[in-house]
Amino acid sequence: MRFSCDAMLGTLARWLRLAGFDTIFDPGLTDAELAASSRKEGRWLLTRDRALASAAGPRVVLLRATALAAQLDEVRERLPLDRHQGRWLSRCPRCNGELREASPEEVATRVPPYVAAQIREFRVCAVCTHVYWAGTHVPRIASRLAAIFGQGSSVSGR
Repeated sequence: MRFSCDAMLGTLARWLRLAGFDTIFDPGLTDAELAASSRKEGRWLLTRDRALASAAGPRVVLLRATALAAQLDEVRERLPLDRHQGRWLSRCPRCNGELREASPEEVATRVPPYVAAQIREFRVCAVCTHVYWAGTHVPRIASRLAAIFGQGSSVSGR
């Protein structure tokens, strides 16, 4: 399941990406461009904009909530996210690129020295090349994803 999020849903887009969903978020796109690209790519368009929702076509979820948890609840009420989950932490939360494994040597000059000395597993975004590793924040993210999506997914690379 793939998504596009309108300019009002940046936080939702980030959490869908963290859950492993291919999610486009580009606040620079016009409503017409966003609707057209969503239709062309077969994406579900998530929006809080009634005018955009009415013009975008059949694969649209109009969200009423402003808070992330409530937005996710609305999406889950309309779409079977649990059956279509990707692997958690397998996409870049910044740009939506796929993350690939990287060796410590490959990223040694791009991470803090302490991290380079202590961490052995890294992931790099194939698009923006941002480096990720399992820091202290990963258990909090995984816990929140488990609360949102249930226990059925796995953290990528673990």
